[in-house]
Amino acid sequence: MKREALEQVVKPEIEVGLMTGGGDKPYAFGLAMALLSKGVRLDFIGSDQLDSPEFHAAGNLRFLNLRGDQRQDVSPGTKVKRIVLYYARLIRYAAVARPKIFHILWNSRFRTFDRTLLMLYYKLLGKKVVFTAHNVNDGKRDANDSLLNRVTLKVQYRLCDHIFVHTEKMKRELQDDFGVREQAVTVIPFGINNAVPRTDVSSAGARQRLGLSNTDRVILFFGMIGPYKGLEFLVQAFQSVSRQNAEYRLLIAGQYKEECEAYRKTVTKLIDGHVSRDRIVQKIEFVPDEETELYFKAADVLVLPYTYVCQSGVLFLGYSFGLPVIATDVGSLREEVVESRTGFVCKPCDAADLAGAIQKYFASDLFKELDSRRCEIRDYAEARNSWNVVGEITRNVYAELLGEVRDETVGIDTHSCVQRPGMDR
Repeated sequence: MKREALEQVVKPEIEVGLMTGGGDKPYAFGLAMALLSKGVRLDFIGSDQLDSPEFHAAGNLRFLNLRGDQRQDVSPGTKVKRIVLYYARLIRYAAVARPKIFHILWNSRFRTFDRTLLMLYYKLLGKKVVFTAHNVNDGKRDANDSLLNRVTLKVQYRLCDHIFVHTEKMKRELQDDFGVREQAVTVIPFGINNAVPRTDVSSAGARQRLGLSNTDRVILFFGMIGPYKGLEFLVQAFQSVSRQNAEYRLLIAGQYKEECEAYRKTVTKLIDGHVSRDRIVQKIEFVPDEETELYFKAADVLVLPYTYVCQSGVLFLGYSFGLPVIATDVGSLREEVVESRTGFVCKPCDAADLAGAIQKYFASDLFKELDSRRCEIRDYAEARNSWNVVGEITRNVYAELLGEVRDETVGIDTHSCVQRPGMDR
C-alpha cells in the first residue's frame, strides 16, 4: 500500500470519560486540554466549579455538569440531595456512555463506595478503568489510616486497568503496599498549572492590593491547610527570623480543611501569642483562580513546610510564576528543587532548620537576582512538566488498553511495539 493511501486510512478515535470528582480545576483543565490536542474525544464529568469557556468551545469535548453546585454554605438536606442526584446521574451516564475508557482523576467524598461498588459497576459495564493516584494513601498522610481505608484502596487499585502516579516513590509504594503490578503503573510529570488566569499586574501592583510594601520580604504559604502541611513549623521559623529583620512578612493564603478545626485553633493560638503577629498577613479563605496570581507575584519565595506528602501541585504552581521554593525533604520534593537555582531544601518538622533555609535564601544570589531568575525557573518547569508530555503518555496508555498503538510515521494506528515509561511490552 502506498504512503498516500496509508495516510487516508481513518485512525480509530479514542473516546474517554474523564471523571474529575468535581474538583481540582488546574489538573482537570490541563489534562483535558492536553488530551484534546492529541485527538482524544472527551466526556468531561464536571461541576460548576470546573466549568470553563474553553470546554464549551472545544469540538471534541462534551462538558457534562453532573456534580453541579458544590458550595458548602447550604443546609445538610441540600447537601444530601445534591449527592444523591450526582450519583444517580453518574450511574445513568455510565450505563449509556460511548467511551470504553473511564479515567478517574479523583474519587468523591464517599470513597468506600467509589473504590468498591462503583468500580465494580464500571467493570461490569465492560469499561477500561484508568486512575490517577495523586496520593497513594492519603490516610497515611493525614494520620487517620485504617484497615477499611487500606482494604478499599487495594480493591480500587486491583480493579484498575492502569494507574498513573507522579513519582517513582509513589510507584514503589503501590507495588509494595498494595501489590500492584509494575506493568500497570506509569509515572507521569505533574503538569504545570495553566488554568489560573494571568494578567499584566506587576509585583508592586499585587503587593499594593494585598497591603504589602515593596521593601517587604514576603514569604508565601498557599493552599488548603491541614496538619500534614506543617504550617506550625513555618510560623515558628518566621517568628525566629522576624526578630532579626523587620522587613519579613509571612503571607498565609488558603482555607483549613473542614475536619481540621483543632489544628486551626492550634496555629491561630501560636500566631496570636507572639509579637510577630502583626507581620503575618492571613487570608484564611478559598482563593479563587482570578486572584491566585496576586499571591505568587507579591511573594519573594514560596515555602512548603510539609511533614508528609507524595508530590505538591502548589510547588509547580509557584514555578509557573517563576517563584523559588523552600521545601522540606519529604516525598519527592527534593527531586524537584535544584539547590540555589530553583530553591532550597530543609529538614521536615524542624523549625530551626527551616528558619536557617529562609535566611540562606534571602542571602543568596537567587533572591538578589530574582527578577531575572524568574524566567529561568519558568523555563525549567515548563521543560520538565509539560502538559504536552503528559498528554502524549496518557494517550499512549489509552491506545494500548484498546489494543491500538499509534504509529506517528504514517499517521495510522498499528499493533507495533511502542515502549514507554512504566509499561513493559
